[in-house]
Amino acid sequence: MIFYRKIFVILILLHSSCTHSVHLVHTSSFDPFHPLKKGKLISSLATQDVFMGLAFDTLYVEKAYLLLQKKCPKGDISDITTQYSTSHGFFSWTNKILMQGLCT
Repeated sequence: MIFYRKIFVILILLHSSCTHSVHLVHTSSFDPFHPLKKGKLISSLATQDVFMGLAFDTLYVEKAYLLLQKKCPKGDISDITTQYSTSHGFFSWTNKILMQGLCT
């Protein structure tokens, strides 16, 4: 009976534990430089859920890019940064793309 309790406690700890990691941050060219006062800072976030290694939504990066474009319909987007990160869970994880730019 003690053996099953230990396994139960270990499973609960594994289930409640999670980690987060930033894998990559990419920046576009800042040439020509645009001051923040000349534009509006915009951002978009898209996620991909993965369960036991199976991912069904593989277009999440494109979704983040299109959402960023929709936030600046009549302007130009410059000074773009892209952050790729992952949040881990129990037999699953979530990939995240955060794009930010300056709409001028």
